[in-house]
Amino acid sequence: MPDPGDLQARRLRFELVELLLVAAGAVPGALLRWQAEVHLGPVLGGVPWAQLLVNLTGCLVLGLLAGPIPWRTPLVLCLGIGFCGALTTFSSWMLSLVRLAELDRAGEGLWLLLASLVLGLLAAAAGAAASHRLMAALRRRRR
Repeated sequence: MPDPGDLQARRLRFELVELLLVAAGAVPGALLRWQAEVHLGPVLGGVPWAQLLVNLTGCLVLGLLAGPIPWRTPLVLCLGIGFCGALTTFSSWMLSLVRLAELDRAGEGLWLLLASLVLGLLAAAAGAAASHRLMAALRRRRR
């Protein structure tokens, strides 16, 4: 019978590895979001439009991760939960929509809402399709 202390130590090491994978992705995701808002916000017509760009990037990456990729769990932890979780935030998106409405720019907010939903779905679908195509090409190369 396995030693319960040994099992608990192995479980703790596994959870620590998972935590480190999420953190390794979250830090660059958060930094990229911040820099996109600072540098791209003025170029794209405001922070909400920079947020749209980073949110679409996150949708694309999550779509890629949804496909049949190897090493799925570590990649989902690092890139999906960590990187995309920090890069894309629902709360910031909602706050941008509220602020646009408060500034009497509700029409722009509506465009942002519609663009986010439609383009986000398209980006996720494109990422998933690209993942399937990539894995099919890799399988063909192995034969």
